[in-house]
Amino acid sequence: MITFNLNGTDVSVDAPNGATLLSVLTNQLDANGQKFGCGKAQCGACSVMVDGERVISCQTSAASAAGRSVTTLEGLREDGKASKLQQAFIDEQAAQCGYCLSGMIVTAQALLDVNPKPTESDVRAALNGNLCRCGTHNRIVRAVLRAAEEA
Repeated sequence: MITFNLNGTDVSVDAPNGATLLSVLTNQLDANGQKFGCGKAQCGACSVMVDGERVISCQTSAASAAGRSVTTLEGLREDGKASKLQQAFIDEQAAQCGYCLSGMIVTAQALLDVNPKPTESDVRAALNGNLCRCGTHNRIVRAVLRAAEEA
């Protein structure tokens, strides 16, 4: 049994040995923001935060979350509404297919939590491990910078 805090709520799951955090979040806890992309920690679609730090959940053991705080895209909402960062992504029309988006937003939030006023270079460096095949990287960068300006 693994117990941790998921988006502000304590949860316990009976996860098989070797289960990834992604599989437990998606298959057992119905948290569906993070996506399975490559399964090799190369695309960032499965990014979540553990104790405020971005992790690649497809390569992170579920057991490593025990006693910790896990935040997914769903946990970023503020008062039941889109967060400033999520709204900036909407305002900048930073999505086409949207598959990579939750990982991008979670990664960007992890950056903003430690660097509330990043430069464009900081944003690009933070998002370097997140891939978008649709090519909306420039809009995504603008959205993160917009959120930082509005904070």
